[in-house]
Amino acid sequence: MSRLLGTPHDLGRLTEISSILIRYGFGDLVRHLGLDKMVEKVGRILHWKAAAEYVHLSAPQRIRRALEDMGPTFVKLGQILSTRVDLLPPEYIRELEKLRDKVPTIPYDALVAEVEAGLGFRLTDAFALIDEVPLAAGSIAQVHRARLLTGEEVVLKIRRPGVRAVIEADLRLLMRIAELAAAEVEDIRRFHPKEVVAEFSKSIHSELDLANECRNAERIANSFRDNPNIHVPRVYWEWTTEALNVQQFISGVPGSDLAAVAEAGLNMKTLAARGADAVLEMIFQDRFFHADPHPGNVFYLPGEQLVFIDFGMVGHISLSRRDELVDLLFGVVEHRAERVAEILLKWANAPRAENAQLVGQVDAFVDSVHGVPLKDLNLSAVAMDLIAVLRAHNLTLPPDLTLLTKAFTSLEGMGRQLDPDFDMVSAAQPFLRRLILERYSPAELAQRVRQGFLDGLDLATGLPKDVKDLIGLTQQGQLKLGIEVKQMDHFLDRLDRSITRVTIGIVIAALTMGSSIVMTVSGIELPVGLSVFALLGFSGAVVGGLWLIFSIWHGRKD
Repeated sequence: MSRLLGTPHDLGRLTEISSILIRYGFGDLVRHLGLDKMVEKVGRILHWKAAAEYVHLSAPQRIRRALEDMGPTFVKLGQILSTRVDLLPPEYIRELEKLRDKVPTIPYDALVAEVEAGLGFRLTDAFALIDEVPLAAGSIAQVHRARLLTGEEVVLKIRRPGVRAVIEADLRLLMRIAELAAAEVEDIRRFHPKEVVAEFSKSIHSELDLANECRNAERIANSFRDNPNIHVPRVYWEWTTEALNVQQFISGVPGSDLAAVAEAGLNMKTLAARGADAVLEMIFQDRFFHADPHPGNVFYLPGEQLVFIDFGMVGHISLSRRDELVDLLFGVVEHRAERVAEILLKWANAPRAENAQLVGQVDAFVDSVHGVPLKDLNLSAVAMDLIAVLRAHNLTLPPDLTLLTKAFTSLEGMGRQLDPDFDMVSAAQPFLRRLILERYSPAELAQRVRQGFLDGLDLATGLPKDVKDLIGLTQQGQLKLGIEVKQMDHFLDRLDRSITRVTIGIVIAALTMGSSIVMTVSGIELPVGLSVFALLGFSGAVVGGLWLIFSIWHGRKD
C-alpha cells in the first residue's frame, strides 16, 4: 500500500476518503483495494454499519453525495464525469450534473493575501472600490464586484489561497487509486479510470490558471465581434494573472431565472434561436466552443441579446472531426449504416474485424430511424442512443467528442427551457447544409487536389532519403521484417501433404508401368528373381494406390 502514499498528508487524506466511501456503502470497494487495512494501521476506527443510514439512496445518489463530502477536487471530478456519457448510464449523468461547487466563502483579507504578494501591491491601490461580499464562491476561485479607478464596473475572480497545492495532492492520490483500481477491480477497469483521471487532471490544471479562461473568452469574443446580439465580457489584461482575472461586469437577467426573463418582456423563442445559432456557430464554424452553455452561464439583455460567461471549460474539434460529425448525421438519415459504424469505430479506436456485433447493432439502429425527416430527428436522442451502443461494447469516445456531446445536451436543454418547441436539428440544418456545399464547392475541391498533389510531391521527394535510410539499417543489421499470416501452419501442413501425395502418385505410376513391362514381355524367359520383383512392385503399386485414395478421401473432411 506504500505505493499509494507520497507524503504524510496523503496518508491522512486517503484515510478520510476511505471513511467517506465506507459511510456511503462502498466498503466492499475499499476492502477490495486493501485500503481498510491501511486505515486500521493508522488507528482510525471504522464503523462499517454507518452505511445503513444511506441505504434509501440510489447508487448514483450515493456517489454524488460521497464526491461532495470528499471536497472540491472530487466535486470537479464528478462534473467532468457528468460529461462522459460514453462511460456512464443516463441516471448517473443526471445525478452528477447536480454537482455544484458548494464551498464556504472565505474572508476577503485572507483571499487576497496570496494574490497581492504575487502582484507586489495591494488591490485597493488599483481599484476604486471592491465589494468584500462575494458574488459567488467556487472550489477554485471566489468572485467579487469592483470598480476601476476610471469608473468602469468589473468583476474580480480571485483564486483561493493554497488551492493549487491541495489539488495537486488530490490528483496524485487519485491517479494512484485509479491505477490500483484498474489492476484489482474488473468492474472498474471498463471505465478506464486512469484515462479519466488524466483527462480530469488536464482540465483542472487549465482551470487553475485564471488567465487561461480570459484567453478563451477573448478568442470567442473575437468570433462574435460583428454580431450585435452576442456579447462576451471584456478582459482587463493589465490586472490579470494566473491567480486573478478581471473582466467587465455586465448587468443582465440571469438565464436561470425564467420568471425574471418573462417579467423583462423578452421574447424567449428569439433568445432560444439566437443562443442556439451562437453555440452552433462556435462548433461548426469556429470549431472552438463553450462546452457548458447551461442557463447559469448566460445573461439576457434588452433586445434579446445574450451574454456568455465562464469560459473555464471549452472544447475544440479538428476539421476532420467536424466533417465526420456531418457524415455521421447524414449517414443516419440516409440509412448508410456501414458509414455510421465506420465513423463510430474510428472514434473509439476499435478494429472493425473484432466488432461485427457492433456493426449489426448500428445497422439496426439506423434502420429504426430510416425515413425520419431531418427536421423531425431528435439530435440529442440520436447521440445518446449511439453512445449507449458504444458503451455496451466497452468502447469510449475521445475527450473532444464528450465535451461536444455535453455542449449539445446543455444547449438543447437551455433551448427547450426557453421554447418548448425548440428543435435542435432545425437550428443545425443551415450549418450542416453550408458545410456540405462548402465541401463540394469548386474552390474546396481545387484545394483538396492541390493538397493531394503537394502530399504526393512530399512523398516523391522524400522517397530517396527513406530508401537510403532503409538500406543503411539493412547494412547495419538493424532491419527486422516480421510477417504474420493467420493459419499459416495449417496451410503449410496441407501443402506438405499434397506434395507427399503427388510424390507417392509418381512412384506408384512408375512401379505400375515398370512391373507391367517386365511381366508382359513376350518371347523372353525371365529369371525367377526378376519375376518375383515384378510381382512385388505391382503389389506395392496396388497398396500405394489404395492408400492414396484413402488419404485423399480422408483429407477432404479436414
